[in-house]
This record gives sequence, C-alpha cells and structure tokens, in this order.
Amino acid sequence: MTFAKLLDQVGGMGRFQVINVMLLSVPMVLMAAHNLLQNFTAAVPGHHCRVTINNTCDGNTTKGMNCRNLLRASIPTDSNRVLHKCQRFVSTQWQFLNPNSTAPGGTEAEMEPCLDGWTYDSQVFASTIVTEWDLVCDFRTLQQMAQSIYMAGVLVGAVAFGGLSDKFGRKALLIWSCLQMAVSGSCAAFAPSFTAYCIFRFLSGMALSGVGLNCVSLSVEWTPMHSRATVSMVTGYSYSVGQFILAGMAYAIRGWRGLQLAVSFPYFAFFLYGWWFTESARWYATAGKLDEALKELQKVARINGQKEQGQKLSLEVLKATLQKEAPSAKSNFTAADLVRTPAVRRVTCCLCFVWFSTSFAYYGLAMDLQNFGVSVYLIQVIFGAVDIPAKLIAFIVICYFGRRITQALTLILAGLSIASNIFVPQDMQILRTVFAVFGKGCLAASFNCVFLYTGELYPTVIRQTGMGFGNTMARVGGIVAPLVRMTGEYSPSLPLLIYGAAPIVSGIAACFLPETLNVPLPDTIEDVESQ
Repeated sequence: MTFAKLLDQVGGMGRFQVINVMLLSVPMVLMAAHNLLQNFTAAVPGHHCRVTINNTCDGNTTKGMNCRNLLRASIPTDSNRVLHKCQRFVSTQWQFLNPNSTAPGGTEAEMEPCLDGWTYDSQVFASTIVTEWDLVCDFRTLQQMAQSIYMAGVLVGAVAFGGLSDKFGRKALLIWSCLQMAVSGSCAAFAPSFTAYCIFRFLSGMALSGVGLNCVSLSVEWTPMHSRATVSMVTGYSYSVGQFILAGMAYAIRGWRGLQLAVSFPYFAFFLYGWWFTESARWYATAGKLDEALKELQKVARINGQKEQGQKLSLEVLKATLQKEAPSAKSNFTAADLVRTPAVRRVTCCLCFVWFSTSFAYYGLAMDLQNFGVSVYLIQVIFGAVDIPAKLIAFIVICYFGRRITQALTLILAGLSIASNIFVPQDMQILRTVFAVFGKGCLAASFNCVFLYTGELYPTVIRQTGMGFGNTMARVGGIVAPLVRMTGEYSPSLPLLIYGAAPIVSGIAACFLPETLNVPLPDTIEDVESQ
C-alpha cells in the first residue's frame, strides 16, 4: 500500500488539500439545513376550526372580545379552557359564555369536524406546508409522511449514487448531485400541491446522499493518513454550522416557500465550481486508468509547489508502486463483496448497527423540536451549539485513543442520556432538555466518527459501495424514527426506551470493529483480510 507515499511526494497536506477540503465543506453546510428543514417548513402552529359570522372573525380570531366569545361558543374546550383543534359545535352554544355554565367544555352538545377548514396562529410561522394544505387532524400523518418520503429519497440516493460513483468516479456524481439538489429543491419551493412537493423532496433526498458521499470520499482519498481525522472534524463542523445557518434563515424567513428556496438555490453555485474539483487519483488507479491518475497527481504536485516531484512520476513508476490497484480493475465489484469475505463481512455487520442507530436516535431527537416547550429557533441553536464541544472532544479521542473507542463511547453515552429521561418527570423541562441535548451531542460526535471510520475500514475498490450501504442503513433509521414516536400514544416512555436502547446495542457492536488509528487506507479486499 504505497499511495500514501505518493501523496507525500506530491506535497502531503499542502495547498491543494486545504483548498479541496474547504470547497467540499461548503455544500455540506446546507446538508444540515435540508435534513432538518421540516422542523420549520412543516411545523404545526396552533390551530382550531375556522369560525366566521359574516367574515368578521376570519383569520386571527383572538383580537376582539366578540370574536373570542364566538370561539368559546362555537368550539369545545378542555379543562384548561384550550380550544379543541379538530372539532366544533354543530350549532353555536351561546349558553357556554355564562360563567356559571355547568358544561364549559361543551361535552354534551353535538359536535362535527372542521368542515370550513382551520384558522392558524401565524405569530411564529407565517406559513408552513401544514397551513398550506391543512395537514392537521385526520390528515396529520401526512406531515410525518413528507419527512419519511424525503428520507426514503436519501436512502435510494445512498444505494444508487454509492455504486455509481465507484463506477463513474466521485467528481461526476458530485457535480450531478449538486445540480439535482438545486433544481429539485427550488421546484419544491414552487410546488402547487402536496403530491408535487413530496416528489421534489424525494429527489432532493436522493441528491443529498450523492453530495454527502462524494464530498467525504474526495476529502478522504486526497488526504494523507496523519491528517484524515482533522479533515473529518472540519467536514463534521461544516454540518454543525449548517444548523446555526438554518436557525437564522428560518427566523428571518418565516414563509416555508422562501425558506425552501433559500436553502436550495445555492447549490447552483456549488454545481458551477464543482467542475474545478480534481477526481480521485486513487479511484483512477483502482479503475485501471493510470494515465489519468498520473495527470491528477502531477496537477496536485504543481498546486502544492512540488512541480519537480510531480514530473518525476511516470506511468512506469505508477505501475510499479500501484501494482495492487491496476489488477483490481479487471474485476467488477458489487454490493455482494461487502459480505463475501469474513473480515469485510464483520465490518459490514457492525457498521450496519452503528449507522442505523446513530441516525435513528439522532432524528428521533432532532425532528421533535416543538415538544421541548421553548422557542423552536432557540432549541435549534442549542442543538447546533452542542456539536462544537462534542465533536472537538471526539476529535481528541479519535486522534489519541482511536476510532473504535470513540465510536463505542459516543453511542453508549447517547443511549444512556436518552433513556435517562424516562425517569425525569415531565414538569422538569430544563433537566429533560439537558439530557436530550447531551444525547444529541454524543450522536453528532458519533456521526462524525462513523463517516471517517467507514471510509478507513473499507478498501478503495468498494469504499463508496460501503459508504452507500452505511448511508442506506442510516436513512432506514431516519425513516423509522418518526414511526417510533407514534408509540408514545400507548406509553409516553416507550419512544425514549427504544431511542435509548438502540445506540447502546450499537455501541457494543462497535467494539468488534478493527482499529484504524495510524493504519494506511486499504486498497483491496485482500488488504482488509490480511489486516
């Protein structure tokens, strides 16, 4: 395995690598915005049945005393005098305005669904897909369906783009993914119907997988061994920065269409400068295109100020030093190679648990911001802020103690903190939020680690296929997470128990993975088996 020596010869972690990582990190910033976008675009504002008399109380019905009285007489309330969200009286019950009324909730009066639609509180959200298409009451499950459809797109993209980038290269698929994200995301902002919106969100999810997979691979495959953890931390922090940007953009742009467009349109710029990216010479070598690999290595040497060293390279030198990569091009590798041999099979099985549980618990927490009892914008900032110390600590542990212990520790701690909320009373909101934020920080660190760890565990010939499989399991977790939240209708503690148990089990599974600290990247399956 001599590709590491070739990287050192053309400048190591030089000017090219720094520019490459910075430019690749920018598209990853807005990946967080797309993943968590529906916290704002699909938020459910306060609502109740629309009640009007000669259109005098349409819209915000809490302004005048007459309108408030009309609401009390038209819509049943609970014991706390909160208006029912999904039902109204068949006929106006003026007697309930009497403070001595024996049935203020109106439980004895005949009721009906909101036949004239709903009135929404626009103080926090000017518009969302929920208010646009009335995704409340009997249609409330469609809100979660929209997020699941998006995650299904991410899953399909992970499968499709993972294999395609191993076949056609990282650069081409990255450019295409940025274009697809820009077009489909922008079209979603102008969607005329909920069905069209879901279709465009599905395509955006596919594109997001392509962006993430190929940005990580182009970063890792051009980075010397001693700098891989640093590069992983930089790309991880770019995702964290995206959470801050999302909170700020959502606070400034309260309409869902404007926010959707704002996080999608920049990908047109990423598409344009994506043509500058240099294809992975490591991928060229494993694909048998040594002449192209030579051109890219010499280009990198020139940018790094090592032009003379680059000129010393030749096809004969590459053939001699990369003799393992060239023969590998004679074979076609498929997803079956992830489980064909014992060592790679063990890696795949363990990473399956790690990817699934990290995403499953992460989105179980991150997509439930409205239930924390504080401003959704503030909690988004807090959830983003916790990533900074969490990922920094994880980076230190990764560099000095290894990937395996970091992966296992972050998952187990996350599971314990989430499960701890089972024993915290509902009225202790601050303590419950602290446990949730700590768990989210651990899961963010776990994500940071598993991206690096997966890229180091799989050999070059199936690295993108392995990354795609890992992302597939992560998206399965993201799809399942909202469904688990629905089990809270049977027992309030059940979702927390499931969200907490999954990372603990996966943390134990991570202990069976091999350590990759200071180990060169494997290029062939035989390299992994021999390690």
